[in-house]
Amino acid sequence: MDSTIEVQGKHLNLSNLEKVLYPAAGFTKQQIIDYYVRIAPALLPHLSGRALTRKRYPNGVDEEYFYEKNAPQYRPDWVKTAPIWSSSNRRTVQYILADDLPTLVWLANLAAIELHPSLALATDITCPTMMVFDLDPGPPANIVQCCQVGQWLQEIFDHFGLRSFPKTSGSKGLQIYVPLNTPTTYESTKTFARALAQLLEQEHPEMVVSDMKKSVRTGKVFVDWSQNDEHKTTVAVYSLRARERPTVSTPVTWDEVERARKKKDASLLVFEARQTVARVEKMGDSFAPLLELKQRLPDLKAAAKSAEAEEQEPISIAAQAEEEPKVTRRSAVKKISKRPPARTARRKV
Repeated sequence: MDSTIEVQGKHLNLSNLEKVLYPAAGFTKQQIIDYYVRIAPALLPHLSGRALTRKRYPNGVDEEYFYEKNAPQYRPDWVKTAPIWSSSNRRTVQYILADDLPTLVWLANLAAIELHPSLALATDITCPTMMVFDLDPGPPANIVQCCQVGQWLQEIFDHFGLRSFPKTSGSKGLQIYVPLNTPTTYESTKTFARALAQLLEQEHPEMVVSDMKKSVRTGKVFVDWSQNDEHKTTVAVYSLRARERPTVSTPVTWDEVERARKKKDASLLVFEARQTVARVEKMGDSFAPLLELKQRLPDLKAAAKSAEAEEQEPISIAAQAEEEPKVTRRSAVKKISKRPPARTARRKV
């Protein structure tokens, strides 16, 4: 079944609408398009202006897929793109900018089920507007253990007066975002993220690992700090995932994270397309602060020196991560005081 529709003045030819792309759930391409139309008011602000990598499943989530970065030549002339130099490919890549509903529908019709935007705006690709931690559980660990690790991260951010926002990965883990929206670099965010991952590994070696080797992740949570990189992307909030069922990377509250941890119930943090739409209709976009909230990462060295000078009860942190590529020695660990955090102003631009 094919159809020609008009979306905000743009004409689109939709094809194979009855094709089942989630066999276990009987979820069709038409339902995928319908989901993205319904979630668009919340989703589009998080995609707008960002280079978008698409993960396409033309024959369904059980079949072969491919990543697509460059905009295809057959794209409509109204689909916006951003030229970004790729050092690995030694050429300029024309990334799609999903700034409007017609583009989103066009992508869904191409079976671009998963959407992976850059952490930076295309206008300044070297300046991430946020920092992200991807908490990936190694079986038999699951998202319940990720909740505990996420709460430990939240405590550290609270100490620094930084607000943080959790969302499900839509797969098996949890992701924690820290909005910045201030001048920074990937070197700064990646160094900071790695230092915190190694701190948690040192304090909770029975549950946390910061090493990328899959062989050391069994039963633990890998705190993936490496996502904070110009050449990597993290699945978008509200994006569908190519799992057995049409699950969605969905914002959750810290109270929901706490509840899932206490009840040891991973199902409390699994949301499919229809549920996520209903949550947004009821709760609004709880990830909206990621777009505007201005925060700055602290200077770890300065914080460590200040804590030592005050001789207060310490929290260990790898403050010398800027200088050492991998902090593993206790001698590289400095101290930060546990004085009550000074919250940053929660203002909008």
